[in-house]
Amino acid sequence: MVEPDAAPSSRRRRRDDVGRPGSGSRARGRHRGGGEDRFAATVDALGSLALDGAGVSASVIDTSSGKALLAVDDRLVQSVGGLGRVLLLIEVAARLEDGRLHGDRLQRMARDTATGPGLWQFLQEPTMQVSDLATLVGATADAWATNALLSTVGIDAVRERAESLGVERSAFIDRVRDRRGPDDAPDVAVAAAGELSWVMRGLALGEVVDEGVSNRVLGWLSLASDLSLVAGAFGLDPLAHRALDHGLQAVAVTGSGPGVRSEAGVLRGPGSSVSYAVTVTFEDDTLDRRLAVVEALRTMGTEVLDAVHVTVTR
Repeated sequence: MVEPDAAPSSRRRRRDDVGRPGSGSRARGRHRGGGEDRFAATVDALGSLALDGAGVSASVIDTSSGKALLAVDDRLVQSVGGLGRVLLLIEVAARLEDGRLHGDRLQRMARDTATGPGLWQFLQEPTMQVSDLATLVGATADAWATNALLSTVGIDAVRERAESLGVERSAFIDRVRDRRGPDDAPDVAVAAAGELSWVMRGLALGEVVDEGVSNRVLGWLSLASDLSLVAGAFGLDPLAHRALDHGLQAVAVTGSGPGVRSEAGVLRGPGSSVSYAVTVTFEDDTLDRRLAVVEALRTMGTEVLDAVHVTVTR
């Protein structure tokens, strides 16, 4: 793969220095980038969701410079479902790179079963190599593969790795479960959009742990086939978008569940590359509400697409 370039409230924060996720100060008024309001429609769309009671957060940053292009409550911590697999895959990649995991085959165990997304539950092969399981997790958020990898590396190690990267508000907090009882965590993962966009930028620049780890993780995530949200506006083939296509290359990772739609990614275009993240948590009681969320995220995707056709002023 050619790697990309190096709450109910709708308040926006502007971050001129994103050397650390979530750094910066609040700003009033419309966000300006390069002398024009590039994300006005996104702010309006997310604001409408917030007025309807949804929790919204979003972040878009220039990949090369780290300049903030959009910040909507980007420190807000929300459920992100399977999007938390990015943090798990970073730890798995680090262990493959340093040799702690090397050609290991993991057994499909009863404790790992969950009728969620993915393919392993439908395959006949009872054991798979760690790298193949990571591929399934990256491509399909495979529930069984996620749980098998999590059992192998340990949830504490995933948290410690995230903290070592400066990720303080985002965490993988539980395995994938069919049902969540009162003693279980409310979701698989929680995250802040500002941190997720920062992590995606770091992966694109080869700065998450090191270049080898970053490349492994990007390779797995580049196989993700869900382009139904933000990336649905990019016009790419959902099953084959690793190579440049009309000057575009995307890595887009989603998380979803009842009342949750979340995405983080990197889009490289003719003019620039941006890293982004967005999460909407909402009352998923009608199809109209769910479709309104999807429409808002597609609106953001259209403006992300516009942004990579413009050279960002540093």
